Amino acid sequence: MGTDGSPGPQPQANAQQPAPAARQEPAQPDAPQPRHGGRLLTVAEVAVIMRSSKLAVYRLVHNGHLPAVRVGRALRVPEEAVHEYLRDSLRSVS
Repeated sequence: MGTDGSPGPQPQANAQQPAPAARQEPAQPDAPQPRHGGRLLTVAEVAVIMRSSKLAVYRLVHNGHLPAVRVGRALRVPEEAVHEYLRDSLRSVS
């Protein structure tokens, strides 16, 4: 109640209230960004894309034909590198 006995301010029926802001994830400026600008694929994902075995992908990586990044004990291959390797392979066969 107000000091004069009135019930106090009442919300207006037609007043527009601001919509709640969409939740945004905080920016992480210190998070490392991949230099290649694309996704990093697992060896299994690369094998599916290339329709080959994981062993064949490991051989390509270890022979230097396909670049990879080690994340802990696992290898990750830039998606664009896989597509580039396949494009180059098509050119060399024909």
